[in-house]
Amino acid sequence: MSNFVDRVVLHAAAGDGGNGCASIHREKFKPLGGPDGGDGGRGGEIRLVVDPSVTTLLDFHFHPHQRASRGRPGQGSNRHGADGDDLVLLVPDGTVVLTEDGTQLVDLVGAGSVYVLARGGRGGRGNASLASARRKAPGFAELGEPGEQLDAVLELKTVADVALVGFPSAGKSSLVSVLSAARPKIADYPFTTLVPNLGVAQAGDHPPYTVADVPGLIPGASQGRGLGLEFLRHIERCTLIVHVLDCATLEPGRDPLTDLDVIEAELAAYSADLSNRPRLVVLNKIDIPDAADLADLVTADLRDRGLDVFAISSATRQGVHALSLALAARVSALRAAAPVPVATRVVLRPRAVNEPDFVVTAQGTDGFLITGSKPLRWVRQTDFTNDEAIGFLADRLARLGVEKELARLGATPGVEVTIGDVSFEWEPTLSGGGYVTAADGQQPAKVDPVVDDEIHLGPRGSDDRLRSSVRLTRSERMARAERARGFDPSDPADPAGLVGSAGSVDLESPADRALVEVPGSAEPGGPAPQ
Repeated sequence: MSNFVDRVVLHAAAGDGGNGCASIHREKFKPLGGPDGGDGGRGGEIRLVVDPSVTTLLDFHFHPHQRASRGRPGQGSNRHGADGDDLVLLVPDGTVVLTEDGTQLVDLVGAGSVYVLARGGRGGRGNASLASARRKAPGFAELGEPGEQLDAVLELKTVADVALVGFPSAGKSSLVSVLSAARPKIADYPFTTLVPNLGVAQAGDHPPYTVADVPGLIPGASQGRGLGLEFLRHIERCTLIVHVLDCATLEPGRDPLTDLDVIEAELAAYSADLSNRPRLVVLNKIDIPDAADLADLVTADLRDRGLDVFAISSATRQGVHALSLALAARVSALRAAAPVPVATRVVLRPRAVNEPDFVVTAQGTDGFLITGSKPLRWVRQTDFTNDEAIGFLADRLARLGVEKELARLGATPGVEVTIGDVSFEWEPTLSGGGYVTAADGQQPAKVDPVVDDEIHLGPRGSDDRLRSSVRLTRSERMARAERARGFDPSDPADPAGLVGSAGSVDLESPADRALVEVPGSAEPGGPAPQ
């Protein structure tokens, strides 16, 4: 099995955010010291980083599933959860990231290029962060948001200076072996080379250059015949295209000029960007007498087309040194003429001013569908086993304007509303702005909360524990103390409650004086001033 892999499908899953914590601070003499639940940590993200030492996508071929760590949940005493560790995946230079349908996401060229493939989920807020003046002790916390998951296609486009193209068995692998120290497989049958071969060559005083052998080009390669469609993308990165033409072929209907026209047609059919790429022609196998004669015949025609021609023999290395010098000089000149690379600009795409936060779509007579980043995120972070958390979600949706929009579209109470994977029956409330559906179900109308007893008043996210509190008010405590002393302050014959079965009250006693003092009176037990 070959160890060169240039296309893989990567299943990436970023880390989920940690859940928030619902906790109440407790210590001696402070049984209810307020909420102190911490926030959950952020989930780890998956990043692709270009590393020059990586040459293939072999690691992802054997390990296609990659997952980042999730954030830790929050804890009591205002302890926030730790963020998940980011997962860094090293990819070769020239890696293209595509979606499953072929849409290009990014083209990673240059050492150190970084692309965030999947972002981690946000951590849920604890009840300490959710506390407010209206909700002093929330009994719930937010759940962590799930991390992004996607299937990405990674394709490697080899970054080489020279690309050798030609028919199978034209001698491309042999030429790579004599130009560089690479040792590709060489045999006397077609399609010996199943993967691109790369070699580093140097000639004279010129800097080194890389040579790539692109296998499997035959008529129809751009439509998928042979191996051409699988490896034609490796030519896109090259600086110079070298046509290796076989002058000793015995196949009928083939000659160097015909082979050149066929390969040029396949390159044009694959990509129009290759039409202006510099070209050079190599007439191979001139160690055979008939091949040398054929090379002499076609050299003039090739030069008439404006192409530089080199006749060589990979077997005897005749003309190879001159070819290597010419390639090194041409590559050096092309590098000098190339524009200076500039850093990739960071493109910021802020949200449009008039872009809505949500969209409500009617689904026939069955219900309504609500889409938008905010409602979807809120639903994912809601704990639907907690009634207070559900009420908090309803209040947030109402403040966002979802209820008004539902009423405007003619939604009736009890209709099914879907947000993401959650469906529920809609019940209009005044927290949505006082709008409810009219009797005919067509136009929204204002409703008086005093007249209409069926409308739920106030926000739905309030704390039910406040309504079920057993703590007595000051007036209730005073009334209980008076009843314990045996008199009824509501007796019209004794409005001050000075006489009772327990006897009279001693006004000199501070405890009894506090029981009968009336705010605003002229004296203890006396009538209030007019």
